Amino acid sequence: MQKRPPVIVIMGHVDHGKTTLLDYIRKTAVAAREAGGITQAIGAYEAEWKGQRVTFIDTPGHEAFQNMRAYGAKVADIAVLVIAADDGVKPQTKEAIQTILAAKIPYIVAINKIDKNNADPERAKSELLQNGVLLEGRGGDVSFQEISAKTGEGVPELLDLVLLASDVEELQADLQAPAEGIIMTSRKDPRKGILVGVVIKNGTLRPGDAIRTATASGKVRSIETVSGEKTEALVPCAPALIIGFESLPQVGEEFTNDPERRFESAAAAAQGAAADAKAVPIVIKADETASLEALKGLVIKAAGTMPVRIVDASVGNITENDVKTADASGALVIGFRTKVDKAAENLAQGKHVTVITSQIIYELEKAVVEHLNGINPAERRRIEILAVFGEPKGQERVVGGRVILGPVKNQEAFEVWEGDVSVGEGKILNLQSQKKDIGEAAERMEVGLLVQTAAEIKQGSVLMFK
Repeated sequence: MQKRPPVIVIMGHVDHGKTTLLDYIRKTAVAAREAGGITQAIGAYEAEWKGQRVTFIDTPGHEAFQNMRAYGAKVADIAVLVIAADDGVKPQTKEAIQTILAAKIPYIVAINKIDKNNADPERAKSELLQNGVLLEGRGGDVSFQEISAKTGEGVPELLDLVLLASDVEELQADLQAPAEGIIMTSRKDPRKGILVGVVIKNGTLRPGDAIRTATASGKVRSIETVSGEKTEALVPCAPALIIGFESLPQVGEEFTNDPERRFESAAAAAQGAAADAKAVPIVIKADETASLEALKGLVIKAAGTMPVRIVDASVGNITENDVKTADASGALVIGFRTKVDKAAENLAQGKHVTVITSQIIYELEKAVVEHLNGINPAERRRIEILAVFGEPKGQERVVGGRVILGPVKNQEAFEVWEGDVSVGEGKILNLQSQKKDIGEAAERMEVGLLVQTAAEIKQGSVLMFK
């Protein structure tokens, strides 16, 4: 056994400086010059600090890290939680904290953007405390460092903390043991065949070795390092690109060259795959933990005898990561008392991921039942919004639209849809045609509406009726 380099993942809210921090580390501490695009192909890269190698998962919130609970694989050894000193704890900060805690790995907090005029590190520390992150000196043992990823201030000290945390974990590997590692990326190349990015965690992998995961196998034909060079021996914790798999392995799976190794999930994976093919995949989001547990029960109840599979469940707004998770697994996204981030809404429309949200539990249950029973939104009564008049007054606003499928009645409740995404609900307060109050609007009629809703309504929005 000998000491091995740590594998680090950097997480946090969008725009808090994760990418800037990775870029700064890449410029100042990358051990070897990268070949064009290979880091992206592998999903990780190597840095060197004070003579010690460190492997960074390249993309914040990398898919392999997100999927590791599903496959039981431990991708990262240590996490760095980035929070902006001028912005404090945000929804994705909370999401990252929960993911790190669920992964049961140690973490360090990087309080970024201290170079900004409105930076308030103490506020960030207080908000972290309110969210259960007990920093050193504030009743806990979570190390932190104030940094500027833009200027580099504090980054050397942060890397020192990474090495210290690595030493505390006493990370070791046996070079003589069979190779074991994690699948980071997996794709088909029209010229080279199947390219698989990996990080090896133990043992040594060589060209010619038989290699397999719970779902795929092959024989290693070549191993390419982050510097773009071929190698005859891949050792921990080096990231590399492997050619030789006969089929695409799943991102987040463990791999090995040990012919005796039996993946506990191998048999279950085959059975699970068959079961999963019949189960409805669902991503759940809620405003708090108690709501999350209630929502799980609601989904099972709404499904009845239909099998469902909870792909992911977490507290906070519906984000791009949630939509990406749903898109990868073909899942429905259900949110209770949560908002849909603008970027997530746009991505859901582009990927045709269905998102159902509501502030009222029984309405949410009804919508989920309708979806699971195959009620197509295209078959529901609806009004397409053609114009929005003036500024909203509280939750009241005036809009104009055309009844696409009717009839629609005054005082009816509706959902606001943007593409395939339900972004909120509301109620018609007054319905008019040709400036006269009416009780009901038939198909193809153009109408004016005074509505009450907390959701944003714009030209192109659709009001959907039950």
